[in-house]
Amino acid sequence: MNRLSKSLLGITLSVSLFTTANLLAAPQSAHAASAASISAASTAVSGNANRVISTGKQYLGVRYKFGAQKGNISSFDCSSFTQYVYGKNGINLPRSSSQQSQVGTYVPRNQLQPGDLVFFYSPIHHVGIYMGNGKVLHTYGKGGVTISDMNSGWWSRNYSTARRVIN
Repeated sequence: MNRLSKSLLGITLSVSLFTTANLLAAPQSAHAASAASISAASTAVSGNANRVISTGKQYLGVRYKFGAQKGNISSFDCSSFTQYVYGKNGINLPRSSSQQSQVGTYVPRNQLQPGDLVFFYSPIHHVGIYMGNGKVLHTYGKGGVTISDMNSGWWSRNYSTARRVIN
C-alpha cells in the first residue's frame, strides 16, 4: 500500500469511529434528559403542594362557619377553605366536599402525597389537605382552621377517600 492509500484509510477509519461513538452516545444523552425532565416534574409537583400547604397554614385559627361564602377569608367551612387555598394556587375546585371528591385522580390511602385532598364520612361531607406524615390541614368546629392527625382516632375511623388535583 502506498502512503496516500494508508492516509485515506486512516482518515476513513477515524471518521467511522467518531460517527459510531456519537451515535452510541446519543441515546444515553436522551435518557439523561428524560431523567432530568422527570426530576423537574417531581420538583414542580412538590413545589406546588408546598405552596398550597403554605397558603393554607396562613389561615390557621380562622373560625369555622358552616356554609361560609366563597372567597370570604374571615371564616371558612371545610370546602370553602380548600376551594380558596387551591384557587390561590391556580387550581379551581367546585364548592362542596362531595363535588370536590369527584375531581382529579383517585389516590389509595397508602399512596397519599402532600397536597392531596382527603375526604371523610360516608357519604362524603368533609374535606382537608393532606400535609404528609399523617397530618391533615382543614377546618371544623370551635378551633377553626387546624391541623389534625388522620392516622388515629376519629379521623382515621372516618377516612373515606382521597384525590390528587396537583399534576
